[in-house]
Amino acid sequence: MNRFILNETSYHGKGAVAAVANEAKGRGFKKALVCSDPDLIKFGVTKKVTDVLDGAGLAYELFSDIKPNPTIQNVQAGVEAFKKSGADYLVAIGGGSSMDTAKAVGIIINNPEFADVRSLEGVAPTKKPSVPIIAIPTTAGTAAEVTINYVITDTEKDRKMVCVDPHDIPVVAVVDPDMMSTMPKSLTAATGMDALTHAIEGYITKGAWTLSDMFHLKAIEIISESLRGAVENTPEGREGMALGQYVAGMGFSNVGLGIVHSMAHPLGALYDTPHGIANAIILPTVMEYNAPTTGEKYRDIAKAMGVKGIENMSQEEYRKAAVDAVKQLSKDVGIPDNLKDIVKPEDIPFLAQSAYDDACRPGNPRDTSVEEITELYKKLL
Repeated sequence: MNRFILNETSYHGKGAVAAVANEAKGRGFKKALVCSDPDLIKFGVTKKVTDVLDGAGLAYELFSDIKPNPTIQNVQAGVEAFKKSGADYLVAIGGGSSMDTAKAVGIIINNPEFADVRSLEGVAPTKKPSVPIIAIPTTAGTAAEVTINYVITDTEKDRKMVCVDPHDIPVVAVVDPDMMSTMPKSLTAATGMDALTHAIEGYITKGAWTLSDMFHLKAIEIISESLRGAVENTPEGREGMALGQYVAGMGFSNVGLGIVHSMAHPLGALYDTPHGIANAIILPTVMEYNAPTTGEKYRDIAKAMGVKGIENMSQEEYRKAAVDAVKQLSKDVGIPDNLKDIVKPEDIPFLAQSAYDDACRPGNPRDTSVEEITELYKKLL
């Protein structure tokens, strides 16, 4: 048996942010706690949404104690802010950090027995759905607005906690490319490669099946066609990436990921490495490692990425073509090709064990070990 969970409602396209007011009013919401990071507030991105709330006469308070890799402390501060505000729903504006924080806050408000946050790691046995969340992404990558996952950093243990909970999915997702138009090139590239990683890992994960494959292959195609343009801030590129990353999220949220994410998470926890950069660097090497267990799937990946002449290639050739297409896209959008400026060799034993213990690891198509992950990190230096 396979299960699929998606938002109750989602809006897509330029100007979609205007739908926030109607959704809030239609659902009888009274007051929002708006979760958004300080930079988005500073540069007026958050205001695009609060102007909609103001225009509709909807009450809200802002919460901005959110880091790029949100911590247990950020979540606990958000819980207290929600309680003090008198809010009855959350509006999450930002990338994965804002949305992950909002998800954890919303879960704890309705499931206070998990207030320590650490107990939410893995598949937590929460009993009640989160406080309602309206999620508005400002990056085209994490797809947190449509997933049942969130990631919180435990700074005391230098590790990221992957939390998987069907109760945390936002009730409404508003995916408006205009909200993403101010992203700098580097962030556009990093988040876009994160989205591609979601699509490729989701397509080859052990849990993949017909319905998720449909989403992932289409996401690979859209992202491959759109990311270069999005980095150059073309309207077509922005619109394509807004949709492509969401489609990838529809898939991987329901079937899981693999060791690209397992290896990327410790880099964010230990070095504060941007998640998309870590994924982009690691993806081709892990694709090579996983290739023997993927059947003909790399043929589909290569074709979706626009590689020509696939039908005349041997298995070895189309597998290499798929990996090479990922490397080329990553290079074209300015991603480094190794971890030598990020990883300290003496940290590799800790990183490898953390990656092995990560919740994404069991979904990897190839069974692995701490020793093999260690070698993969070394290969990336």
